[in-house]
Amino acid sequence: MNQTPRWRPISDLPVLASILDSMLHDDEGQYRTLCECRPKPYVLDDHTVGRVIQVFTQQRADLSIYQQQLSHWMESDLIASQKREVERLQCCLAKLHKLAESILSLAEELKQGTGLVPKIETNS
Repeated sequence: MNQTPRWRPISDLPVLASILDSMLHDDEGQYRTLCECRPKPYVLDDHTVGRVIQVFTQQRADLSIYQQQLSHWMESDLIASQKREVERLQCCLAKLHKLAESILSLAEELKQGTGLVPKIETNS
């Protein structure tokens, strides 16, 4: 069943900005953390990597909802500062989408090495 979106009023722009800015900050941190695990994927377990994949797959799908809201606002009569903020958030969404793709790709790569403890060479 196709539902008509419930558009938020432009007065919610600061709330949406806060959500997207926080999401971008958190996602950048998540990506850095996963990059640090790249040379040693065995430090992660299957559940953790699976959860990352689940969360970022859902987030990637949700980004289109935010984009629709921003597009709806752009079609309305905005003052200059509102228009600049909506444009900034559209750029933020593009970064979030690219970051989600990068995180999912990296998580798939890391999934191949989770739980595999490297062999330690001993001189016996």
